[in-house]
Amino acid sequence: MTDFNRFASVFCGRGLKGGLRRGIERETLRVTPDGHLATTPHPRSLGSPLTHPLITTDFGEAQPEMITGVYQSAQACLDELRAIHAFMIRNIGDELLWPASLPCMLVDPDNIEIAKFGSTNEAAVKTIYRRGLAERYGPLMQIISGIHYNVSLADDVWEELAKLEGAANDRKFRDRRYLDLIRNFNRRSWLLIYLFGASPSLCSSFIKTGGVGNLKKWDYGTYYLPHATSLRMGPLGYQSDAQRSLYFSFNDLEGYASQILDAMKTPHGEFEALGMRDQSGDYLQLSTGVLQFEAEYYGTVRPKRSMASGERPLAAILEQGIEYVEMRCIDLDPFEELGISLEAIEFLDLFAMHCLVSESAPDSPEDIAEANENQQRTVHRGREPGMLLERNGQEIALRDWATEIVEEIAELASSLDFYCGGATHRTAKAFLDRVKDPLLLPSTRVLEEMRSERVTFFRFAMNLAERYRKRLLAEEMDLSEQRRIEGLATSSLAEWERREAVPRVAFEEHLKRFMGQVA
Repeated sequence: MTDFNRFASVFCGRGLKGGLRRGIERETLRVTPDGHLATTPHPRSLGSPLTHPLITTDFGEAQPEMITGVYQSAQACLDELRAIHAFMIRNIGDELLWPASLPCMLVDPDNIEIAKFGSTNEAAVKTIYRRGLAERYGPLMQIISGIHYNVSLADDVWEELAKLEGAANDRKFRDRRYLDLIRNFNRRSWLLIYLFGASPSLCSSFIKTGGVGNLKKWDYGTYYLPHATSLRMGPLGYQSDAQRSLYFSFNDLEGYASQILDAMKTPHGEFEALGMRDQSGDYLQLSTGVLQFEAEYYGTVRPKRSMASGERPLAAILEQGIEYVEMRCIDLDPFEELGISLEAIEFLDLFAMHCLVSESAPDSPEDIAEANENQQRTVHRGREPGMLLERNGQEIALRDWATEIVEEIAELASSLDFYCGGATHRTAKAFLDRVKDPLLLPSTRVLEEMRSERVTFFRFAMNLAERYRKRLLAEEMDLSEQRRIEGLATSSLAEWERREAVPRVAFEEHLKRFMGQVA
């Protein structure tokens, strides 16, 4: 059994409370009052999506992404996310923010407009990458939204952990321990899909060409799976057939980077057939490899590092090491106006620490394949009574395994509460209740509300979108926060205009340099 008390004493000792840092990226869609995807451009009053630190766009022009800073306090992180939401809802006219991960009411998916960032070479790379995604997988898949949750440890915590383990507090040590966390996360990500999955149903307008597969019809506008948790994380969602044969190991950073590079260098027949340019000579994609570049890897977790303008993610992480871990399998919670609750943040913190402190054996292709299989079983049938997963080649009931993990997390939480103060054990207990009673899961609640209200998935989500818009508009926004975010919008436009005015090299030369940062 892992010594949680020892870890907690180090984590909380010597005034280190707040040693875990977190940040949130929340994607959403702007929709019209009648629920269609907005066709308006990203509002200028929100600032430049290229240079604003808090508000950008993801794939689509109507797909804003809100990004908090990095906070020691979970509540402070959520407070900033609320301030960004309040600012945004006041600057998008009569449009609403879609509260669910899966979109709806798409009149013509082929007309989903790719996000625009300007005319600079840096902006062009972003747009071409997105055009490549649209050409490879279709634009519909790209406007799925979710929560990316980022966690890291403070420098002084790393110092104390290194002492505890008799290691030097250097980049090599931090990279190794972050990768320990990531391997455990991969093995257990099915648990987060089970606990946070909130997309068991989808709009008929979202179904791709090729039929509905094993989906069941709810009503004239909705399909679902009765025991599904997160269709967003399954084949109907943000997945890539081209990547299914790839196994990215996290045993060491150089090996991971080498595998990513191999995927970028390995031509993919279907993507080669697309070609690099269209008949007009415009770029269709950045490359014809299985991955255009590293951001295209659709893993449930990634090692990350902050980047300078125009820097490749892989180049930054190889140069300076892992700075934080990005969790990518969290659905938007439609029952929360910000897409995530304080309780969820606290549990994700505990989950990350549990992954860090628990023994983490090296992974293997078999280990990774087992984790992927468990994820997909949980996606489609996670709430099915008696559902079985695989652990080290042996079958185990999902609910039994989940209980084991969350009980250990509760033990860790109790140790942290003892040494740090607080009541995170209550959060762990609440999620243990979810494990024991599937009626408390968001995926169950979505279907139950649709059933009790006798509404389609579209009407369920629209009712919430309208409610949250009214609520955010009614809240009095802190004046200093409003001025701060307005100031960031103004300064981002000024920086964008400065970059637009700077002379630039030919795009082909820029692309060569950009792609050549790692080889």
